Amino acid sequence: MNLSVPILFEWDDGNIDKNWKRHQIHYKEIEEVFFNRPIKIFSDVRHSQKEKRFLAYGRTNSDVLLTVVFVVRNKKLRAISARRQNKNEKAIYNK
Repeated sequence: MNLSVPILFEWDDGNIDKNWKRHQIHYKEIEEVFFNRPIKIFSDVRHSQKEKRFLAYGRTNSDVLLTVVFVVRNKKLRAISARRQNKNEKAIYNK
């Protein structure tokens, strides 16, 4: 995945609300993950039945470590969910 090109995001109210209600993560924090370095992106093979999903391990501007599940549709990044990284994800991110 090439993050050197301009990144466009696609949001719907359902995903914005879901991430806030479940994890108290604002959609702008999710966007920050894709502009901060380092970022690690993996294919989410286990959850890619209908379309290819990805996992992004990164950090917000406030240094909160997040895992973002996303898809790319029509050249736009669409976040499915986001959460704070667990112990295993932190270990992978910090390698």
